[in-house]
Amino acid sequence: MAVIHVLDDVTVDKIAAGEVVERPSSIVKELVENSIDAGSTIITVEIKDGGTSLIRVTDNGAGIEKSQITKVFLRHATSKIEKSEDLETIRSLGFRGEALSSISAVCQVELITKTPEAFVGIRIHCDGGRMEEPEDIGAPDGTTIVARNIFFNTPARKKFLKSNVTEASYIGDLMQRIALSRPDISFKFISNGQTKFYTSGSGNVSEVIYRLYGKDVASNMIPLEKEADGIRISGFLGKPVLNRASRTFETFFINGRYVKSSLLSQALEQGYKQYIMQHKYPFVVLYFDIDTRKIDVNVHPTKMEIRITEPEFVGKFFADAVQETLAHKDFIPEIAEEEKKETAKDIAAKEKQLTKEIPEPFEVSRVSRIAETTPYSANTKETADTETDNVEDAFFEDFKPVKSKTISAEAIIGNPILSKVLGSDNSYNGKEKETTSNVIKQKDQIIVNTSEQLNLFEDSFFTEEAKEEYVILGQVFKTYWIATLHDKLYIIDQHAAHEKVMYEAFIKQLKEGTVESQMLNPPIVVTLTDKEQVVLTTYKEQFISMGFEIEEFGGNEFALRAVPSNLYGYGEKELFLQTIDELLEFPVKGDNNLILQKIASMSCKAAVKGGQSLSEREAKELIDTLFTLENPYHCPHGRPTVISMSKYEIEKKFKRIVS
Repeated sequence: MAVIHVLDDVTVDKIAAGEVVERPSSIVKELVENSIDAGSTIITVEIKDGGTSLIRVTDNGAGIEKSQITKVFLRHATSKIEKSEDLETIRSLGFRGEALSSISAVCQVELITKTPEAFVGIRIHCDGGRMEEPEDIGAPDGTTIVARNIFFNTPARKKFLKSNVTEASYIGDLMQRIALSRPDISFKFISNGQTKFYTSGSGNVSEVIYRLYGKDVASNMIPLEKEADGIRISGFLGKPVLNRASRTFETFFINGRYVKSSLLSQALEQGYKQYIMQHKYPFVVLYFDIDTRKIDVNVHPTKMEIRITEPEFVGKFFADAVQETLAHKDFIPEIAEEEKKETAKDIAAKEKQLTKEIPEPFEVSRVSRIAETTPYSANTKETADTETDNVEDAFFEDFKPVKSKTISAEAIIGNPILSKVLGSDNSYNGKEKETTSNVIKQKDQIIVNTSEQLNLFEDSFFTEEAKEEYVILGQVFKTYWIATLHDKLYIIDQHAAHEKVMYEAFIKQLKEGTVESQMLNPPIVVTLTDKEQVVLTTYKEQFISMGFEIEEFGGNEFALRAVPSNLYGYGEKELFLQTIDELLEFPVKGDNNLILQKIASMSCKAAVKGGQSLSEREAKELIDTLFTLENPYHCPHGRPTVISMSKYEIEKKFKRIVS
């Protein structure tokens, strides 16, 4: 007969660690979240060998009192909650009390901490779950935790880790998300002695995006603000040009916690549906503030999954917010000459210029028994750069509520971003330049009276005035129509444009209940699998409202007796099966309008194709119809209908302008 054994604490901790500590990035996540919960304003993370040999997390938070130090490595010991009722109002990132216990079970951990009230700090060491006696040590306010030799006592776990480079990339991705989650905290990430990034802790999300992803991404973000019924959404939506091949850059934070949510992803992609192509995904950084009683974060030890009590309402509210924010934006891509690539020397110079103050929360000369020599020296801190021609300051000027600022003409000459904003360029020779209305030139100075956001959507193609003024030049490749307006050349894709015209016309018919059906004689018989039949049953009312007549034909067969009139003659069977497959792979729940729009996207199949000749009169009617649409810039699949090229760029191509 089998004997039931009560496992010892060390074995229990190793088993529990399997849920919490999957890889080095799991350790970094737990330790940094503890630092955030401790009220830290500066956090530095250093790793070596992808975190397998060393992870050091240092903060300037509240620290741990001496009387509490022996409890930190115990299982289910936490300062975040006291009783089960507290789980309903959790705002802290950590609360389970498993992190340090699990980490210390599979690592060699050293903890040094000091509260602001204490005269000296405390050091304690825990080796594979065996805790030593704490001792006094000189230390600054805050906490430093060092984890060495990950999985040193569980070799079976260690052999499943990937290469050091890959593990380091996981930690880097994690640190970027954490930095975005708290722009009010200064983060620094070091890998193998090299600083990968740091943030200033200014609270400006745009600055963090700029530091992590660069100017091109930061300059193509659109702010979103929406609030209703206890839910507030804020952050930035990437313009369609920033689309990605995966959901990696769909970044969601709920009450400050990074989460992965299929509900939010589906709602986001529904909001972007008209703006990006299928199988492409948007770039967003969004923050959700939701009543803690409406969510459950106690789903998984990693705390990355979350349950929402009103998923249909939240999904629709989010999708509508995205769609409303993107609507009426002028997303015509402009053909521009490629920017000169930065050299390593340029990047180094920019980094030096951007550096204000390296966030180091600990004293450089502290006494420590850490075997590793600290990489920080007395010269680590750098004084703030007060020069007015700082590139970063210029870039973020539009985000700062300043009243006025005096900038020297010399500063503008050497600053490409300011030069572009103020209408100047590198050939500035002291002569009067035409600039935006908020800039006044006085002698050798240019005074910026206000810090207004530039109008990115002026001189749009799709305006009533433009409709009367544009001129069609002709068609090329039997696919694209060329038109001019003022100092710009426009290229219209006839297929994408006709797709969008037909799509919006069909949606209008659906809303007004005027969809016409075309009877099929004989009917088209299709065979559906069990899963496909479930889809048809689920969305049958929507199919009928669109003009389909479908009836059972025995067994797994169904008869299509009528189809929407605008689809007649365009491969009705294939279009019907394709729609069933799409709804099977990407189901839509809750919102009847979203379901109808998804099915209505079939109408684009009847659009004029590339390679078909159109008369100029037909092209004019098509382009004029675009002016009447709510969103004329993209087809139903997100492809652009029109792109532009300015006279300036054309003249640069012909070397009439050299800059």
